[in-house]
Amino acid sequence: MRKVDYIIVGDGYAALFFAHQLIKHDQSFVIFSEGRKSASQVSAGIINPVVLKKFTTFWKAQEQIDFLKITLQEIESYTRKNYLIHAPIHRIFHDDNEQKLWLKKSDNEDLSAFLNKEFRHLDIVKNDFNTGKVDQSARLDVSSFFNDLFSYFENQSILIKEKFEYAKLNPSASTYKDIAFQHIIFCEGMGVKENPYFSEIPVNPNKGHHIKVKLSKDIPENITIKKKHFLFPVNHDLYFYGGTYDREQLHHHIDDSAVEQLVRGLSEFYPDDFEIGEVNFGFRPTVKDRRPIIGRHNEHENLYVFNGLGARGILNGCYFSKSLYEFIENNIPLHEEISINRFNK
Repeated sequence: MRKVDYIIVGDGYAALFFAHQLIKHDQSFVIFSEGRKSASQVSAGIINPVVLKKFTTFWKAQEQIDFLKITLQEIESYTRKNYLIHAPIHRIFHDDNEQKLWLKKSDNEDLSAFLNKEFRHLDIVKNDFNTGKVDQSARLDVSSFFNDLFSYFENQSILIKEKFEYAKLNPSASTYKDIAFQHIIFCEGMGVKENPYFSEIPVNPNKGHHIKVKLSKDIPENITIKKKHFLFPVNHDLYFYGGTYDREQLHHHIDDSAVEQLVRGLSEFYPDDFEIGEVNFGFRPTVKDRRPIIGRHNEHENLYVFNGLGARGILNGCYFSKSLYEFIENNIPLHEEISINRFNK
């Protein structure tokens, strides 16, 4: 029987960043991946410390940005690549009032490090009221990040490419098929609804579409442009534009209305012709209080959940992977705002 310290079930940001914690601390593990592209794997990879509708920030934004940079440097030590793309967000202002609000908010202590006071006019796109730059914003090279890490897992013989069968799990004996484990971490996104141990956690699907387009005139520099959605270059002469948010149309196929919304949104500020090359969608696992759900099963002490990362999967997955690891290994309590126990009160 194969013996490991951990089993990880899942293949999104939560799973991969937790796997890094195990690599960093020399813990043995296997990771189960069905091979289907998760919401993480089709995500934009935006690293953004600002809520760009209201020009506000969020809980632990600076700490999460700082920790991500350190973590990506650690991952580089075994993949030989850093996945951070320094392409700052430029938010297109709708009117003078947004400019004034941006400047006002930039004086706030929690926003001064993020909202750049020097506005800029961009060529190629419509931005009559200029743009505001979000300092410390960036992108993750999503495709390379997942491809390289899965290749690393496969080379280490710790990637199991199959669907996890809950019926074959014996928590009392700490075994799954022919694997003996100490801890098992479920990082399944919306797949958790099929998990008999954690199906009741209050995560809700938020369907997001994005399109990849070929622009008739390229944007001459590597930046991320934001108005309603994000626009930035990807491989093969295509640009990513998205993503939408939909809590109602949750079927597993493309929504024409979402594609139309994206085409209209892009046309508002990109004045030239473009062609759609791809359409993708995924289901983000979101939580009403906008905090991850992390913790131990109330009956089986070797079963854990790491879910509910929402639209900030990169920052949440990276930062709180350490919290979960320290909870398990060092008995350091989880913050009550992310603990699964907050729903038992």
